[in-house]
This record gives sequence, C-alpha cells and structure tokens, in this order.
Amino acid sequence: MPKKKKSGAVAWVDPDDAPELTDEFFDRAEIRDGEKIVSRGRPPLLNPKQAVKLRLDADVLAAYRKTGRGWQTRINAASGKARRLKAG
Repeated sequence: MPKKKKSGAVAWVDPDDAPELTDEFFDRAEIRDGEKIVSRGRPPLLNPKQAVKLRLDADVLAAYRKTGRGWQTRINAASGKARRLKAG
C-alpha cells in the first residue's frame, strides 16, 4: 500500500503495489537532479537571435531564397562578415 510523503509524493513500500510502467507514465514523468526538476528540450541560448524587420532589394532577397533552406542564416553570416564580426 502506498504511503504519502509530506510533499504529496507517494513512497511505495511493496513493489507489487507500484503503478504499471506505461509510455504514458514516462511521458508525464519529472526528471530530477536531486531536488531540482530538469527541464526537457533544448536549453535556452545565452545569446539568442532576435527577430527584426529588414528591407532588402527584391533581387538580393530572390538570390538568397534561391539557395534553399538556411537562406536567412546565410544573410546573417554575410552581414556579419561584411562588418568583420565573429560568427556567434
């Protein structure tokens, strides 16, 4: 029979009383490092990119879009290179 802790969590005394370990059980599970809950997913960036509105000539925009996926990243790299900035 499960016993409740002060935190409201359940401490299982008999392993036969434990809940069934289903995919749903693991999807709802909290990942902990000691008392700290570890977030899932990609960690936040220290220096995230910012969304801006930028007006470009139609032919410049068309040329970059024609290069395929990642065209915005290539515009960012080219503008950084033109200003002699290190890639971030």
